[in-house]
Amino acid sequence: MARSNRFRRWLYPEGRANGLARAMNGISAVLFRHGILAPDNWVTLEVPGRRTGKTVACPLVIADYQGERYLVSMFGQQANWVANVRAAGGAAVLRHRSREDVRLVEVDEGERAPILRRYLELAQGARPHIPVDRRAPLPEFARVAARYPVFRVTAAG
Repeated sequence: MARSNRFRRWLYPEGRANGLARAMNGISAVLFRHGILAPDNWVTLEVPGRRTGKTVACPLVIADYQGERYLVSMFGQQANWVANVRAAGGAAVLRHRSREDVRLVEVDEGERAPILRRYLELAQGARPHIPVDRRAPLPEFARVAARYPVFRVTAAG
């Protein structure tokens, strides 16, 4: 387990994907988009790049919590997809066998703790990047919530 966590951190030095991680993410984005070997909560987020305007695809895990769906940035504020979503005013597309136009609404820091905990229950690959045990009490998640953007998935329009 410790070796696996070190490897995952090596793939993402300083929260940025190295070349191998970029290639793996590209493959994952295709698989998630088409629902191949992927649970229903594994999706590909498509959002216009803030500099080029070209569609940028990113594989993500949706966390369900109290009847709502959420996307969480395991790399915190510096994640490229987070900056792109903010620049696009929250307009994005989720893909998993079909296309869903959505609006992503950023969740206030004070509301993030239970969503972060649920996310870590579901997204095993995120665990090495968020410094809280998935079984920790909510105050531990509240302590780091400001560092990890969370977006509620809502209907477009």
